[in-house]
Amino acid sequence: MNGREGEECVKTEQCKEAAVVYMWGYIPGASPEKSPILSPSTVRLPDPSGVGDSWKDVCGGGCGFAMAISESGKLITWGSADDEGQSYLTSGKHGETPEPFPLPTEASVLKAAAGWAHCVSVTETGEVYTWGWKECIPSEKILCDLLIRGNFQKDTTGKQNSLANDQVSAKDQGSNLSGGPISQVDNKSMGDENGKRRKLSPAKQESESSTTGDDYFTISPCLVNLGAGVRITAVAAGGRHTLVLSDAGALLTFGWGLYGQCGQGSTNDQLRPTCVSSLLGTQVERVAAGLWHTLCITIEGCVYAFGGNQFGQLGTGADQAEDLPRLLDAPSLKSKHAKLVSCGARHSAVLTEDGQLFSWGWNKYGQLGLGDSTDRNEPSQVSIDGCRPKNVACGWWHTLLLAERPI
Repeated sequence: MNGREGEECVKTEQCKEAAVVYMWGYIPGASPEKSPILSPSTVRLPDPSGVGDSWKDVCGGGCGFAMAISESGKLITWGSADDEGQSYLTSGKHGETPEPFPLPTEASVLKAAAGWAHCVSVTETGEVYTWGWKECIPSEKILCDLLIRGNFQKDTTGKQNSLANDQVSAKDQGSNLSGGPISQVDNKSMGDENGKRRKLSPAKQESESSTTGDDYFTISPCLVNLGAGVRITAVAAGGRHTLVLSDAGALLTFGWGLYGQCGQGSTNDQLRPTCVSSLLGTQVERVAAGLWHTLCITIEGCVYAFGGNQFGQLGTGADQAEDLPRLLDAPSLKSKHAKLVSCGARHSAVLTEDGQLFSWGWNKYGQLGLGDSTDRNEPSQVSIDGCRPKNVACGWWHTLLLAERPI
């Protein structure tokens, strides 16, 4: 909605609309009997202070939890289950009921994103905070890690599922972190991803195998220093990589590069924010990150995709990984101007300027919203009735939609 439309709605009673958040897919702590939510379900924002807070934006969430932002600028998390270990801690131990996540600042949160078990947020003052899986937190942070030694082991006794191991071993090899009926992903990705797991030197293997879980994990949000003169406008967190968008439209990436998800033309890891050189001269406006893949939208409304593609999550019509940004030229998006983009673990979604929603990729739990569980390797339109979509945000196994409906 632009300013002019907003003024007209103030003057006309029939234009009044209420912000509402819907969720579907699999969110352990919010799904009845830990089963997938197959159709959109309304998420209620509690207002214990009675100040009339409401939904402002959706941020998707990580592996087993959801994130959104309230009008008061609070980061809201929910949906985790106490038998999930690291995801439960990353979300602030918030289960079925959405609650504010404590950040070490009074500034309002503008944007936030989550990977498997790490999060990143941006405040109205331009501060960037990260927390969770340490390997995804850049070395440029200017506040020391406040590790939760002792507390982590106490809260996750018997539930850590070897945090020192790769994400793949915890998820793709069938460990039941959710504790519910959803315990494994399709075998389709297991061979490919296990074959591409990072090779460690004997010294590092010994070091990692002898290190406790809390050495890999930090709950306290850390402030990130991006360098003098750099102000960012957007962030996105993937499985183990992070994206940062500067106010000049430059895309910077850091973290794991296992499938080319950092867009640097290789599968090398990026240990500090690094500009994606192939997009220099192209103004990037929106960014999104999945488990192993990345999507971005340019100011012209074009969609670029790169990274892993085992379930068609890049939307290229194939399953080949891309280590450089590739322009998405799917027929369904022809003549469409992409406005918003989001990535789940292995699924993606785009909202166009004319209010149409498209999704593609992994769909085992109905996270594409297409009424079935069939994967798609090209964008497919999602039917939405009775509301006006404002934003879409994919979580690990779920999708959130912010919409407006008449009141």
